[in-house]
Amino acid sequence: QVQLVESGGGLVQPGGSLRLSCVASGITFSEYAMGWHRQAPGKRRELVAGISAGGHTTYADSVKGRFTISRDNDKNTVFLEMNNLRPEDTAVYSCNALRITVVSGKTVRDDYWGQGTQVTVSA
Repeated sequence: QVQLVESGGGLVQPGGSLRLSCVASGITFSEYAMGWHRQAPGKRRELVAGISAGGHTTYADSVKGRFTISRDNDKNTVFLEMNNLRPEDTAVYSCNALRITVVSGKTVRDDYWGQGTQVTVSA
């Protein structure tokens, strides 16, 4: 059974920092691209940051320079370091694991999600 379990969310003042963690089980973690997504009330879910199996990273423009994604394959964990938080960063943050392979000529997509952790930025 695949599980992705996020932690580290909470209430923080503007300008503060939080570190989110997502521990994966039931998958070969090193084979998966990992991503952090967020969804604010009334808004669509958006990709915040992603890291490939090879360690390449990508960020939404709104978080570049403030957020850092990293992974520890030995601990099956992906992190999101969030600095200089703003009220508009308030959302539920969810972890995603994605692997796309070709088996017998067919594309196989393995896509898993965690339950999410609430991040609230408010004075």
